[in-house]
Amino acid sequence: MKIFVESIDRRIWDAIENGPFIPKDEKDNVSTVKPWSQWTESESKKAKFDCIAKNIITSALNSDEFFRVSQCASAKEIWNILEVIHEGTNNVKRARKHALIQEYEMFKMKKGETIADVQKRFTHIVNHLIILEREELNIKILECLDRSW
Repeated sequence: MKIFVESIDRRIWDAIENGPFIPKDEKDNVSTVKPWSQWTESESKKAKFDCIAKNIITSALNSDEFFRVSQCASAKEIWNILEVIHEGTNNVKRARKHALIQEYEMFKMKKGETIADVQKRFTHIVNHLIILEREELNIKILECLDRSW
């Protein structure tokens, strides 16, 4: 999905990751949300990326998934809910990782299985472990950055 969205416009993916652009007025060091009628053309274009993102994401959903996210106000909210639905919480990810490691350690060719089938199963396990490791590494990096600030 990220590759598809970024191929349309990187700013759409930014709206999914970081939330919608909300134009604000700054007066006396106090920030207030601008009324829609006062948005500039540039602000309208930036805010539209969230609408485009919501449209792209919801177009790819089945009716059950759509029902779960239909009340969300932003693409980021939709994405966060779908992430938990499809990838699970950190505890679910950790359990999945341990199950994949066990499957990797116990891996052997099954009776009647072709070499191509074995390779496909093995690649599936390894790819999922790589993805989980990357996510875990990204979380650790972000935690370190948060502590350093």
